[in-house]
Amino acid sequence: MQRKRYAPGRTGSTARTAVVLALGLGLGAGLTACSAGTPADDIAVDAKAGPAVPVAPPGRYRTLFEPCGAVPQASLKDLLPGAAALPDAERDKAYRGVAAVTYDTDRRVGCTWKADTPDISHRLSLDIERVVSYDAAVSDDDRAQEVYVRKQLAAGIPVPPTAPPTPTGTATGTPSATGGPTTTATPPGKPTTTGTPPASGAPATGTTATGPTPTSTGLEPRVLDGLGEVAYIDDVLGTAGANSHQRVVSVVFRTSNVIVTVSYREQTAGSTEAPDSAELQEKARNLARQLAERLEE
Repeated sequence: MQRKRYAPGRTGSTARTAVVLALGLGLGAGLTACSAGTPADDIAVDAKAGPAVPVAPPGRYRTLFEPCGAVPQASLKDLLPGAAALPDAERDKAYRGVAAVTYDTDRRVGCTWKADTPDISHRLSLDIERVVSYDAAVSDDDRAQEVYVRKQLAAGIPVPPTAPPTPTGTATGTPSATGGPTTTATPPGKPTTTGTPPASGAPATGTTATGPTPTSTGLEPRVLDGLGEVAYIDDVLGTAGANSHQRVVSVVFRTSNVIVTVSYREQTAGSTEAPDSAELQEKARNLARQLAERLEE
C-alpha cells in the first residue's frame, strides 16, 4: 500500500502559534509584575532607614594664613628690642623668623622669632591651629572649644560657668547666690556659708568675692574679654640660673574653629630684677589683637 506524503496542515501551525503567543504573554506579564513591584520594595527599604541625622555645620575657616609674615615689622621691633643692635644680616634674619615644621599647613602653622644680647634675650612664638571635627554630630567650632578648654585648664585657669548649676539630690536649705541649694551641714575644714563670721574673726564666706584680693595686682593668669570668642592670658615667672630670670607670657584665643597661641618670653642675665609682667602682657595682648583682626579679614 502506498503511503501518502505528510503535508503540514493549517491546524498544526495555528496550534504552535497559539503556544508561542501564550508563552510571550506569560513572560510579559511576569516582567510587568516584577517592574511594578520594584517601587514598593524601595519604599519599604527607605521606611526602615529612619529619619536622616542632621550634620553639624563646618567651621568658618578652611585654610590658615602664613604665620611668619603675619606680624608687622614695626611690632617685631617692639617685641625684639635687642635686634636693633645686631648687624644688618642678623637683624633681617631675626625679623624673618623661622617657620615651624608641620605636616599640613591647612591644619597647623607656626613661627618663631628671637633676638639675643649679652644682658637680655627675647623670644616670640606663634602657633595657629585649625580644628576639624570628624564627628558629623559635632561642629568644628564645638570641637575647637573642647581643645581650647583643655588648654585653659592645663594653665590652671578656671573656666567660667556658662549657666547656673542645676540642683541635684535632696539637699534642703535656702538657695545660694549661684542658684544651688545651701545645705545646713558644713563639711569639716570648710568655712561656713551662713554669713555669720567664724569665731576667729575672719570675714564671712557666704559669698564668693570676684574682685581683686588685697594682694592681687590684676596681672595674674586670667580670662580675657574682647579678644576672639574666648581668650585667656597666662604668666609664668621662673629662673634660668643663679642671676637669671625669665618670664613667659602666653595669650590664647579662639575664633570659630581656629585657636591662636602667642607666647612671649624675656630672659635677663646678671640682674636681680625679674622681667616686668605688665610690659610683657601688654605687648603680647597687642599682638594677639592684631592677629584676631587678621582672622576677620
